[in-house]
Amino acid sequence: MEYAVLFALLATLVTWGLTAAGAGTVLFFKNTNQKILNLMLGFAAGVMIAASFWSLLQPAIERAEEVSAFPPWSVATVGFLCGALFLWLSDKIVTWAQSRANPLPSATERRSDRLHRVVLLVLSVTLHNIPEGFAVGVAFGVLGQGEWSIEALMGAVTLALGIGLQNFPEGAAVALPLRREGYSRRKSFLIGQASGMVEPIAGVIGALAVIHIESVLPFALAFAAGAMILVAVHELIPECQRNQEAHPYFATMGIVFGFALMMLLDVALGT
Repeated sequence: MEYAVLFALLATLVTWGLTAAGAGTVLFFKNTNQKILNLMLGFAAGVMIAASFWSLLQPAIERAEEVSAFPPWSVATVGFLCGALFLWLSDKIVTWAQSRANPLPSATERRSDRLHRVVLLVLSVTLHNIPEGFAVGVAFGVLGQGEWSIEALMGAVTLALGIGLQNFPEGAAVALPLRREGYSRRKSFLIGQASGMVEPIAGVIGALAVIHIESVLPFALAFAAGAMILVAVHELIPECQRNQEAHPYFATMGIVFGFALMMLLDVALGT
């Protein structure tokens, strides 16, 4: 069992490292070109929409068929709605807290709104990374339950590799919008890579409690999908379409290419 936990930890440290590598792309931006940042914001939205299905909902349905006593479609639907409702309630709580505060100068209000969007974005991607870390931990934890085989090992490694490669654009999906909101390149990178820090923790927990986590994992995957869709549709897509009169399809093509890249990674790697 110990070696399975160690493998899970090492694998999820790699996935975290690839999140950091993706977030590191923000360090190459010398200025805040509005057109390019709109493109990258759209790219982030496309990544999140594609990941919601191929990385989260589809595996949730497949795993629910194996471990859940409820119909797979019900687990995925309830989990998806709960994830969206969770962020919607978070939004309402933040708005209520702001309304209870004393009136703020307009510049401070704008800063508060930007911070609100940033919190929702980071929270959604972090939620997405938690069940992915669980998934890797479960895959390696199975090896410690007497089901050791080359096929099982390669399956776990492939899953970790696929999630890691997906994490690269996801790291950029957090860091680049932060840069757009006026954060420094260094701070954008630090927050972007931090969204992947939960994966090693979740991976170890998943490996240690594989039997219990496996029954909860389908709901957790669908929950993260609902959270990601809400943020992508409510926050990222409207934001990337601002000031697009001169180039109305520029940010839209970012969404298309982001979706296509994430779909390619997911389908090609079978995750």
